[in-house]
Amino acid sequence: MIKPSKIIVVGGNAAGPAAAAKAKRVNPDAEVIMFESGEYISTGTCEIPYVLSGDISGFEELVTFSPGKFMEEKGVKTFTGCVVTGINRERKYVTVYNSKMRQEFEERYDSLILATGSLPKKIPDFPEFAPNLFTLKNISDLTRVIEFLKLKDVNSVAVIGSGYIGIEAADAFHVSGKEVILIEKEKLPLPYTEPEVRLLISELLKKKNILFVGGYRKFSVYTEKGFIRSINIDGRIIEPGIVISAVGFTPNNALARAAGLKITSKGAVKVDNKLRTSDSSIWACGDNVEIINLITGRNDYYPVATIAHDFGHVAGENAAGGMAMVSPVIKNIAIKILDRFQVSVGITEKESKENGIPCKIVQAAASNLVKIMPDSELDFGKIVYHAIEKNILGAAFFGGKEVSGFGNLISVLIKLKVPAGVLTEINYNYTPPLSPLINLLSILGRQVK
Repeated sequence: MIKPSKIIVVGGNAAGPAAAAKAKRVNPDAEVIMFESGEYISTGTCEIPYVLSGDISGFEELVTFSPGKFMEEKGVKTFTGCVVTGINRERKYVTVYNSKMRQEFEERYDSLILATGSLPKKIPDFPEFAPNLFTLKNISDLTRVIEFLKLKDVNSVAVIGSGYIGIEAADAFHVSGKEVILIEKEKLPLPYTEPEVRLLISELLKKKNILFVGGYRKFSVYTEKGFIRSINIDGRIIEPGIVISAVGFTPNNALARAAGLKITSKGAVKVDNKLRTSDSSIWACGDNVEIINLITGRNDYYPVATIAHDFGHVAGENAAGGMAMVSPVIKNIAIKILDRFQVSVGITEKESKENGIPCKIVQAAASNLVKIMPDSELDFGKIVYHAIEKNILGAAFFGGKEVSGFGNLISVLIKLKVPAGVLTEINYNYTPPLSPLINLLSILGRQVK
């Protein structure tokens, strides 16, 4: 096999740098070039809310590499402020607009990797732009929010959408001392997890004085001089100083569409298990592609950094001449909610039924430490398992930091198709300041029938 001599990567966030660095390692003789439309590369976006809360001192800490450092350490030529505007598949070159120099040029490729990521969804009936309306997708979004807060005396924040980003944004602004209103079209927050956990989250928000407004029917916005001045939710008027739009993401695939690459029904670039697109010289990875759900066997869209990074490695290796393959994915997502944590792994009870998988559930609450310890609190857990084969399909947990470990263990058991009853056969450790005498997972396992 003739290895490509020139590899171009479009996109420099999570998947792009992983792909570019891997391609250079696999094929050191190749010239690898990465174009990023924004100002920064290799950034931590999951950490954005923690800059707003003050847990992280500044956005600069979220930038792992500068273009110069990436070239020095990884051997990849990197250009920021460069928008790839077109792909000529027949002649194998990309058209690039350098926004700093205000110049357009063409760059030839042997292999092309599209790591264009995702875009925030827009809220119907909201203005296209308002000075106090923001998303939290990237470092540029974060710096705009920070600059706005420096210039304006903001006391109240409206967060639209109570998914992962919405919850984390609400948490961050609450910690920083703002009055927070969390608005959601569903009746309970965090729509993608189990209803029992969603109810616990709702109770926690109320306890911490975060106003949750869910299940609205009518929603309208009043603007004045371009600013969002008030929001009418079923007749209830709120007047936030700043509005955060967090209603989810969609694949950023305008470039792929324009090039005539095949696109899925969810708007993602269609790829095979080697992440090759419908063009044999082009690969795609990150938030612009779908994954195969290990449990259902169907395509799903999970725009999360861990998957983007892993898929970037596969795309980079293959674009450099390798033959790596991606594996089906088990969803395993954790989120901090004020002073508690939530983990969702596998599929929910609802998703099981939607996919025609017969299931049963067990659920329980138990102390994370022995009750006489001063930091003892209740953890909640729910296990979804196959009604006939008994293997675990999914789980949800709500509690202290230990629920992260619960999620990772359940993910392994799902992958190995272990019967749910095995949870009660595991030898869990115990020490009073760290763990309980009877582990929550063991209690759940005893209920399996």
